Amino acid sequence: MPTRRLCLSALLALPMALRAQTTSLPLPSGTSDAAALPLPVAQALQQVNLPPQALAVLVQEVNNGAQRLAFNTAQPMNPASVMKLATTAAALDLLGPAWSWRTPVWLLGEVERGRLRGSVLIQGRGDPKLTQERLYLLMRRLRAMGVDQIEGDFILDRAAFEPAAGSAGDFDGEPLRPYNVLPDALLLNLRALMLSFMPDAAHGVARVGLEPPLEGVRVDAVVPLSNAACGDWRGVLKADFADPARLRLAGRYPLACGERQWPLAYADPRAFDARLLQALWTEAGGKLRGGVREGRAPADAPPSFELTSPPLAEVVRDINKFSNNVMAQQLFLTLALERQGSGSVEGARAVMGNWLLQRLGPEAAAGAVVDNGSGLSRQTRLSAALLGRLLQTAWSAPWMPELMSSLPIQGLDGTVKRWNGEPGRAHLKTGSLRDVAAVAGYVLGNSGRRHVLVALVNHPQASAARPVLDALLQWTAQD
Repeated sequence: MPTRRLCLSALLALPMALRAQTTSLPLPSGTSDAAALPLPVAQALQQVNLPPQALAVLVQEVNNGAQRLAFNTAQPMNPASVMKLATTAAALDLLGPAWSWRTPVWLLGEVERGRLRGSVLIQGRGDPKLTQERLYLLMRRLRAMGVDQIEGDFILDRAAFEPAAGSAGDFDGEPLRPYNVLPDALLLNLRALMLSFMPDAAHGVARVGLEPPLEGVRVDAVVPLSNAACGDWRGVLKADFADPARLRLAGRYPLACGERQWPLAYADPRAFDARLLQALWTEAGGKLRGGVREGRAPADAPPSFELTSPPLAEVVRDINKFSNNVMAQQLFLTLALERQGSGSVEGARAVMGNWLLQRLGPEAAAGAVVDNGSGLSRQTRLSAALLGRLLQTAWSAPWMPELMSSLPIQGLDGTVKRWNGEPGRAHLKTGSLRDVAAVAGYVLGNSGRRHVLVALVNHPQASAARPVLDALLQWTAQD
């Protein structure tokens, strides 16, 4: 049975005690009259052949100051990755910027002369930053505790999150794209690989690296160079990743490309953790007599030690700067785990829905639909009014610096590095899907006043909307 999305209108019957906690801020009175749009924006819409009704815009001074533009603001629309603003804001508010994930580890047995007479159990609690580097530190910690050989197994406890529904290719048929990796309570290295290509012109080859190491997985060590232009360099490599144990490259690598990297989701996600842990344990100088299997953590024994993640503020920065979908979904499910005791999708939707109602109010949240917290969804719906209210609320919150600094900086980094205008004047989260283009954040105007900017485009030609969003950004800055 398909999983239900959470329409927030279903929560509007909450008790009056809950409604009393909402912030009484004025909602923008958005018009749908195209004549209300600034001339540069209207011209840009016409040039790219987009109807005004495809656009929703809100421009307002921070601290709920003067409203400069409100167009179609009440219409719920798909925000794509701009949804991450809501997920990360809720997490900063509910958990706090300094909050961290903890991953408990048990040594199930005695260590005698370098041999662990038992197994090592790792319990996942949703940490999205269990990277190769931090896992290697886990291995070094085991070695420092005197373990040279594990007589038993690595046991993995994933019970904190409900199993993800479907498969990685369900959204768009691209299972090898890292943005499609599914969430997991024990998500090791984001279940992703990185192929690196380093040209060696003297020998006529590009040397190929693979990180992280995976037990039993090989990749062609070199690929011939070509003198072709650096265009579709991935296509001309003629890669074949059908065999998870043998990554083949039958083409050539253009010398003009210089050094490049190719991130990939592993083709056999069920085998990824076992291959990674075995390879890292071997690199640390350890030996494993058993294998890697699923299990449950002991309920009556404290862990031998814990891995602690970077603080939430740092994770939020990674999520928003790089628009990382699986990290956003890990955080989304963590909200349910921390607030309700179980990392279920339905629980996370309820936590998120309640937060939107409490912080933004029923009027702003009306018509909103929460799906998976990342924006990688065809069902998510938020209005420009809700996003504007969220950014205004965040501006007055204690965690405002952490949220604002997590947003890509116009002209300098992230997804807005190549946007027009004076660099550094705007902190903006962007979103794009088929039929969706969106942007939301803060813009510093020429007057020295800062503005909230929200713009959503939903239309089959939304991919052509960049000039419209650029025009809105420039108009907002030139106040």
